[in-house]
Amino acid sequence: MSAHVIKIRNLSKFYGKNMGIENVSLDIERGEIFGFIGPNGAGKSTTIRILMNLVFPSGGTATIMDMDVVKDTRKIKQKVGYIPSDAGMYPSMSVIDFLSYCSRFYGLNNNDNRIIELADMFDLDLQRNIAELSLGNRKKVSIIQGLLHSPELLILDEPTTGLDPLMQSLFFDLLRNENRRGMTIFFSSHILGEVQMLCKRVAIIKNGNIIQVEEIDSLRKKQLKKVFIEFENRESVEDFVINGSGNLVNGLGNTLSFIYSGDINELISSLSGIKIKNLMIEEPLLDEIFLHYYKK
Repeated sequence: MSAHVIKIRNLSKFYGKNMGIENVSLDIERGEIFGFIGPNGAGKSTTIRILMNLVFPSGGTATIMDMDVVKDTRKIKQKVGYIPSDAGMYPSMSVIDFLSYCSRFYGLNNNDNRIIELADMFDLDLQRNIAELSLGNRKKVSIIQGLLHSPELLILDEPTTGLDPLMQSLFFDLLRNENRRGMTIFFSSHILGEVQMLCKRVAIIKNGNIIQVEEIDSLRKKQLKKVFIEFENRESVEDFVINGSGNLVNGLGNTLSFIYSGDINELISSLSGIKIKNLMIEEPLLDEIFLHYYKK
């Protein structure tokens, strides 16, 4: 069996003339929590919908556990849990009836103990009708639905929408525990703090293309530096911007802060002859690194 639970090669999807994703290639290793980050519209959901066989690719291939996502979708769905950003449910059903109904798709006819265990964890009333539930409680139902058959792979698309901070913390603890038991998790989000807390490796997607795949620790340790400079006067700021380097993040009065990706010695040289009051160079946060790649 392959070490890669998900293998994507040159995957593309066009909606008419509009590009959803193009030439996306990714490998997700067995047993990891892999982050997939980018703002809304970058191509995250399109990639996931292809993996779940909800839309067909325009080109390229994707496999899950060595099975083709189109040809072998029934076998794949027995082993995969999916938590979409906004799940559709039958509003007239009670929560317990809906989740029991979903269990039968996996041949689990007596799965109430698992459902009750997860519902207790998330403080979810199983007797209420789905139509009566708030957005947060519907999200809890979606989470339980994705986990009730203890899948080998869990695919998450913006899974925390509607959850309050306490429920988010419980959810992340649950994901860590399931991962320790061997579950592979593909975690798609535009909230960088979530990815930073959970994932060791991450792919950044921009305008339908993968622009970086990296371990989060390695991403932080790149040559990228966050630089803050306070100048003596505004004229010095203008001299530096004309002659200097770096990707401007913020500027106010006599100060500049930016993410710098070049040789730090060249940066220091560019400041020679310019009067400065203060200089700080430090490691950037993950969201600042992310913005750097998006601005490039």
